[in-house]
Amino acid sequence: MTVFTNCNLWDGTNNSMQAHSWLEVENGRVQQVGQNTPPASDQTVDLKGQYVIPGLINAHTHIMMDPVTNEMEQLSETVVTARALRNLDTLLHAGVTTIRECGCAFNTDLKLKALAQKQPLVAPHILGSGQPLSMTGGHGDFPEQAGGNFSYLVDSPDEVRKAARLVLKAGADNIKVMATGGVMSPGDNIEDTASTVAEMRVAVEEAHHKSKTVAAHAQGHQGIQNALDAGVDSIEHGIYVDEQQAAFMAEHQIYLVPTLNACASISKYGRDQLPDYMIRKNDQVKNDFVKNIKMAFEHGVSVAVGTDAGTPFNSFATGTFEELEIFVNEVEMTPLQALQAAGTVAAHVLHIADDYGTLEVGKVADFLVLQADPLQDITAVAQTDKAVYQAGVLVK
Repeated sequence: MTVFTNCNLWDGTNNSMQAHSWLEVENGRVQQVGQNTPPASDQTVDLKGQYVIPGLINAHTHIMMDPVTNEMEQLSETVVTARALRNLDTLLHAGVTTIRECGCAFNTDLKLKALAQKQPLVAPHILGSGQPLSMTGGHGDFPEQAGGNFSYLVDSPDEVRKAARLVLKAGADNIKVMATGGVMSPGDNIEDTASTVAEMRVAVEEAHHKSKTVAAHAQGHQGIQNALDAGVDSIEHGIYVDEQQAAFMAEHQIYLVPTLNACASISKYGRDQLPDYMIRKNDQVKNDFVKNIKMAFEHGVSVAVGTDAGTPFNSFATGTFEELEIFVNEVEMTPLQALQAAGTVAAHVLHIADDYGTLEVGKVADFLVLQADPLQDITAVAQTDKAVYQAGVLVK
């Protein structure tokens, strides 16, 4: 048993820091939380008045990608695995203690998740989607080496059913479907629809049979509507969501994971380095993107932090903080709301709220120790030498 003493604690449920707090951890879980005099313990860690918050959850990553080289086609499984291990290490040291991977060639995320259950990995807790489901020629049809593909290519409800069952058999926690074109695919536009309602409905049916979720890459308006009609659990990106769709999502508790930093990073760093089609499509949407996400949030949609980490210049080291800053500075969330988006809201997106997202008694003791109060200034989370604890153990 370890007691962490002398800290200002935000457990993810309160509206403010609780001064003079302590946290008791045993077997990786929170046993007690309190203020003032801590219980006796053989092992005590004095946090010296610093600020403790729950570990961050990033609900949309791509650990196989390199945001600097932007090379993602014709990769071998060895390259994908090596990149993934490096990026997982970077995410954890940045304070991201849990991720949902939203598309990985060779189902590498699922293999690494299984490996982590047998031997320690320096990595966040992984919830995986394996290979996404894409139509032939659509967003996600990216060839890899040895005849493989980033996606399962599916062009009918029956093909979707087979692919969904394969990825679930491989251990997926979530099925990723492509409802529209995207910024990074050269052969389509954002407003293009991709998987049909009937196809996505099959994916939802198969996932829900096993109490798993479906996340839809959906950027254009009609594709968002198709995904909602199919019954998906979350809309990823949601660039052209409208008020009627936002009201529906709020009423039916369908989550929105906007990944605003993906767009912002291309705008900041990619203009002279990325293909013309990518810059053109990004420029086309960047102003509408923030405006529509702000509208959806104001309409009561549950918005979670996910960054699309790995897309061009979208860093595994800094992207999660940058997403939080966009939420505060442009979507006009309070720092509290932004941190909830990386905590309780994201935990509900991933269906892991019983164990993660807050520092309540019984939950996994994933937490960060910061020098400044992020509820007052969200940039406090960007501290480079923060202490990161996973299941109560300091990450080295």
